[in-house]
Amino acid sequence: MRLIKLVPADTHFNFTGKRIAAFFLSAVIVLLSVFFLTVRGLNFGIDFRGGIMIDVKFEQAPDIISLRNQLDELNLGEVEIQEFGEPENLLIRVQRQEGDEKAQLLAITAVKGMLGEGPDYRRTEFVGPKVGSELIEAGILAVCMSLLAIMIYIWFRFEWQFGIGAIAALTHDVVTTIGLFAILQLEFNLSTIAAILTIAGYSINDTVVVYDRVRENLRKFKKMALPDLLNQSINQTLARTTMTSATTLLALLALYFFGGEVIHDFVFAMIWGVFVGTYSSIFIAAPLLIKLRLRRDSGGEGEAENSLP
Repeated sequence: MRLIKLVPADTHFNFTGKRIAAFFLSAVIVLLSVFFLTVRGLNFGIDFRGGIMIDVKFEQAPDIISLRNQLDELNLGEVEIQEFGEPENLLIRVQRQEGDEKAQLLAITAVKGMLGEGPDYRRTEFVGPKVGSELIEAGILAVCMSLLAIMIYIWFRFEWQFGIGAIAALTHDVVTTIGLFAILQLEFNLSTIAAILTIAGYSINDTVVVYDRVRENLRKFKKMALPDLLNQSINQTLARTTMTSATTLLALLALYFFGGEVIHDFVFAMIWGVFVGTYSSIFIAAPLLIKLRLRRDSGGEGEAENSLP
C-alpha cells in the first residue's frame, strides 16, 4: 500500500533565506489590516450591534431560502435565520432598527405579519446596544487572554525566545484575520471570535511541532549554524504540516459549499486561518529565533554536524 505524500520527506528548501522578504510581506499585510480596520472598521453583526431575536416553531420545516427572500423584501436590514434544535424550530435575528423602542416593535410586527398566524412564537427579545458593547469587550478580552496564556505556556515549555516568536506569529494571524473582515466587510460576530480563537489554536499547534523539532536538533547538532538548523527542522516537519493543512482544508471547503449561508463567514475565516497559520509557523515563528538570538547551549550532549547546502 503506497502512502500519499504531498511533500517529499527529504526536502531542502531554504526557508530562512527568504525571511527578510517574508517579514516585509507580513509587515505590509499587517499594516494594511490596521489601516482598513481604522478607516473602514468592522461590519459588526447583530451580536454586537443589538437587534431583534424571534424564536418561532412551524408545523412543518419551512424552506429557509424562500423564507429569507421574503424577509429581505421587508427591508429591515440584515436578517439571519438558523435552525434551533430541530428543522421546524427557527431562530430569526433582525438587525436593530433606527429609532426608539417603537421602531423595534414595528419591525417585529412586520416579521410576524409576513410569517402569519400559523407558527408558534416561543420567544421575542430585543438585544440592546449596551449588551453588544459588553460582548465586544468580552471578545477582545478572550482573544488577549488566550494569546497571553499561549505565550506563557511556550515560554515555560521552551525558552523565552520561543514564546516571543510564537506570540508574534499568533498576533500576525489574528490581526490579518480581523483585517480581512474589515477589508471585505464580512459580518463580524461571536462566531468570528470563535473562528479567531480556533485559528490561534491551529497556528500554535503547527508552531509547537516546528519548535519541538528545533529543540531536538539544538541538542543533537551543536555546531550547525542556526539558520541551517532551522531550515532542517522546518523541512523535517513540512510533510506533516502540509498533510494536516490539506486534510483540514478538505473539511472546511465541504462546509463552505454545503454547510449553508449561516456559517459561510465562520468557515471563510477558518480557511484563511489555515493558510496564514501555516505560513506564519514556517516564515515568521521559526525565522524570528534568529533575530531573537536563540541560545545554542540548551539541551544535552549532541554530535557535530556540517551546515546544510
